[in-house]
Amino acid sequence: MGMFDPSPTASAAGPRTGSEIADLASAYCRLIEASGVASTPWLVEVADLLPRLHAAVLSLGPDGGEEDEPLTPDLDARFELYTHLREILGDRDGYWLEFDRVGEHRTMSGSLADDLTDIYCELKHALRVYERHPHRAGCGWYRGFAAHWGQHLVDAVRHLSTLETQGRLD
Repeated sequence: MGMFDPSPTASAAGPRTGSEIADLASAYCRLIEASGVASTPWLVEVADLLPRLHAAVLSLGPDGGEEDEPLTPDLDARFELYTHLREILGDRDGYWLEFDRVGEHRTMSGSLADDLTDIYCELKHALRVYERHPHRAGCGWYRGFAAHWGQHLVDAVRHLSTLETQGRLD
């Protein structure tokens, strides 16, 4: 299955209910948690899922709902996940960002492991909020997306598309 799956579940409108978005978020988290298992094509599945997650969160829009619960990350767990993903991605991790090649300073600063880790941490937090307060999770997902993890998602999709074109997703 290619990254741009034309199936009805990959429609531009995306799901609009909290439970549908929670299902996508749960699926993403399960894929990240299963990363590195030899028989699992987890990165191909992540590449298929991220555009649907993107469309789903955008379908929420800035609804101005209740204030969401702030994310209080476990930095040790985040670093452990990042290190794990960076190790299994190997040379597929790094990528060039827009200003990495300006002037004499040429550093590849994009990291797929960082993108996937930040998305995971934000979605896990939103899922915990959803379990306790389903009516508040949508607002939190959208606000977190707009403020932080949305850029990670866009960067990850772009890099995964490049990897797919190069035949390096699996």
